[in-house]
Amino acid sequence: MKNKTTTSLLMGLLAVSLAASPCYASTQQKITDTQNAQQENQQKLNDTQSRINSLESKKDDLEGYLQELNQQLGDLEENLQEIQTKSDETQQKLEKLGKELEAAKEKEQQQYQDMKLRIQYMYENAENSYVVMLLESNSISEFLSQAENMSQINQYDRDMLEEYKKTTEEIEEKENSIQQEQQELENLKQESLDKQDEIYEVVKTTNLQIQDYEGQISREEGNAQNLMAQIESQKDTINTLIKQQKDEEAAQILAQRQAQAAASQQQAASTADTTTSQSSQESASTSTQQPSAPSSTVTEESQQTSSGNGNTYLGRFRLTGYCPCAQCCGKSDGITASGTTATAGRTVAMGGVPLGTKLMINGTVYTVEDRGTSYGHVDIFFNSHSEALQFGSGYADVYQVN
Repeated sequence: MKNKTTTSLLMGLLAVSLAASPCYASTQQKITDTQNAQQENQQKLNDTQSRINSLESKKDDLEGYLQELNQQLGDLEENLQEIQTKSDETQQKLEKLGKELEAAKEKEQQQYQDMKLRIQYMYENAENSYVVMLLESNSISEFLSQAENMSQINQYDRDMLEEYKKTTEEIEEKENSIQQEQQELENLKQESLDKQDEIYEVVKTTNLQIQDYEGQISREEGNAQNLMAQIESQKDTINTLIKQQKDEEAAQILAQRQAQAAASQQQAASTADTTTSQSSQESASTSTQQPSAPSSTVTEESQQTSSGNGNTYLGRFRLTGYCPCAQCCGKSDGITASGTTATAGRTVAMGGVPLGTKLMINGTVYTVEDRGTSYGHVDIFFNSHSEALQFGSGYADVYQVN
């Protein structure tokens, strides 16, 4: 009878295990498929980010080149202003020389006309003039002196005419030189304007390229946001599936523990029956009331083990430690995902459950205030990195405090 009962209980445990296995395998396959899809999206996200970085680098290079072009335009503008200033000064010189040349030519012409009149007068009245000078002179010396004066006047006229001609030629040479300088300035001005137009065209093309890169970056960033949204959704799906798997495991463990408790209770009852049949009627009367006590005790222990003093058994979870350093969290401010300040002995990180969920682990009640791990993996907060490393990694039964 005893062997038969034990065999029935073992068959029951086997049936519970076999019933849970297909569900577990199905959930695990879903988790694997979702993780593979998540890894594929993560690779796409990495590729997208690489393209964004490349586009940003090219855009930065073009913006640097654009700054150089703008600097060149600024230099050309200053150069044009200098050329224009010199051109204006040269034009003023040309106008001044033009006036001087005109005045010199007029004076030369006037001098020439006066000299012609004197020569004509002297030629027409030369004979009378010399006779008059001879008659009016008191002596030969006076006559020769007056004749010499007339000769000097003629020489002076010729000298002045030559001087005016020379002055006119010098002015014309200066005018030609300044006109040549003015032409050179105009050529430089035109070259600067042509260079300016060329740079403006390059600036226009560069701006179009920058806009094209900005459009590509915007599209890639949109793709990255979509991929991140998909990855986050897949994380949630994985956490949900892992939670479902852990719930199945917890249910299986709970059923096994209940079956073991029932087997222990049945075995105790069978032993009590055997003892009762060998006792006297008076002892049998007393013994028939004995099994109820151990049966109750075993049942209570079973319920406490499976539910954690009335709390919901979640399963056997992996435990690790972390601290508020940049190596563990990527930052060092100690602020959790829930907005609280992480506190040793209270704060844990885990996904798949709402923030604020209370978990009992090895008799200590913690609060889920942070993220970073999937469901089934509890990261316990410590004040220092050495404490987190010392804690290491392990497994423990986890209960949700109701």
